[in-house]
Amino acid sequence: MDRMQYLQLISKLKHLPRRGWVLSEIQSPETVAGHMYRMAMCAFLLPSTYNTSKIIKMSLVHDVCESIVGDITPHDNVPQQEKFQLEYNAMIRISALLPHSWSKEEMLSLWLEYEEGSTEEARIVKDLDKYDMIVQGFEYEKDHSKNLQSFFQGLGIFQTEIVRGWAEELYRERQAYHNNTLV
Repeated sequence: MDRMQYLQLISKLKHLPRRGWVLSEIQSPETVAGHMYRMAMCAFLLPSTYNTSKIIKMSLVHDVCESIVGDITPHDNVPQQEKFQLEYNAMIRISALLPHSWSKEEMLSLWLEYEEGSTEEARIVKDLDKYDMIVQGFEYEKDHSKNLQSFFQGLGIFQTEIVRGWAEELYRERQAYHNNTLV
């Protein structure tokens, strides 16, 4: 039954650790599902002028392909086009398991829109992806007494003013934390 295959694939995300944290030797690292969940919950922090329903859905869809291809990180040295093709093929497989043409189309469309970064919602979700990573990194720094500076560097520029503001606030909080723990 396709429904069960779909649910079993999605379930893998609840147990799939984010590889960046595994490579940083974090004990019990967050899972891909946990990451997508917090991103979706961040949509509730946005003003009502944003299409939060679409942002929530896109947040929940953006890494679904990892249930098949795994969490491919920059450390894997997979060329961007190859990564896209692997993930696209996975999204085709996953969306094919859905029972309705509207849901198949919506899932694939949301994922492609995210990948292209062509809309305001996609740019917000891309920023939430980075923002969740630095929030998680800061939590791990505090919980594990580790310096995870590499996760805060090379993020690129936050594209949206609102999430950029959140990130700047987090950077200040992190700096104050590190200044106080070194005293």
